[in-house]
Amino acid sequence: MVDPTLIDARSVQLDDLLLASEDLTDFLQQFVSTAARNLAEDTGDLWCSVTLLRGAGAATVATSHERAAALDEVQYAFDGGPCLSAADQHRVVLLADTRTDRHWPPYSRAAAQHGIRSVLAVPFELDDEARAALNVYSATVRQFDARTTQVIEREVALASRALRLALRLARQRETQLDMAAAMASRATIDIAIGIVMARQDCTQDEAVALLTAASNRRNVKLRDVAAELVAAANGGSPSTHFNPSVPPAARTRSAPSPADGAMA
Repeated sequence: MVDPTLIDARSVQLDDLLLASEDLTDFLQQFVSTAARNLAEDTGDLWCSVTLLRGAGAATVATSHERAAALDEVQYAFDGGPCLSAADQHRVVLLADTRTDRHWPPYSRAAAQHGIRSVLAVPFELDDEARAALNVYSATVRQFDARTTQVIEREVALASRALRLALRLARQRETQLDMAAAMASRATIDIAIGIVMARQDCTQDEAVALLTAASNRRNVKLRDVAAELVAAANGGSPSTHFNPSVPPAARTRSAPSPADGAMA
């Protein structure tokens, strides 16, 4: 029976580790290093890594040793193996003996040639489209008994909790940054519209049409055209030029002077 107090303590440790990490990659790097070190106390040398699936591709985002990274690359080259199956199919995968495995013969033979005798892959419990798994490699045959497997699964489950929290916070920050950028762009465009209205003596709709036409003609985003115009109005170097012609309604009211016609 696992002591709930120990689980709670480990969860707090992982939360603290997440808070101290610069980003998710840094957190995962420290997680695999700690996991390999803790497991080695009971089972001898083990090498850990984290595989992340992105679309049809796979990448190692953290590793406790260059040997684990090399073994991941072997697996990616064969496009099949324990960690890829664990992450993709979201299930625990155990390869007890690479010399007798029948699931991934090419990969198993290559792993055996690298001195690896057993592999355990455990998926992270993530609540979005992200797919990832912890890979644990050992030079010992049948290294991962029921107890060791349970310990590793518990570690991954606790790390998954911290990862889910980090992903939610990251999405919130991205949303806030997107909103701030959109508001800044909107403000710049509004100022540019006002400048065009004043210089061309036209309506708001006509000013928008002129800005949009300049954007399309130059194949530049509207916000960038607006930013150039605002910068020029504030004393910057003019680089955006609009067609001096204005919509018929504006010409009916008053024809723009030559100075007003070339806008920058």
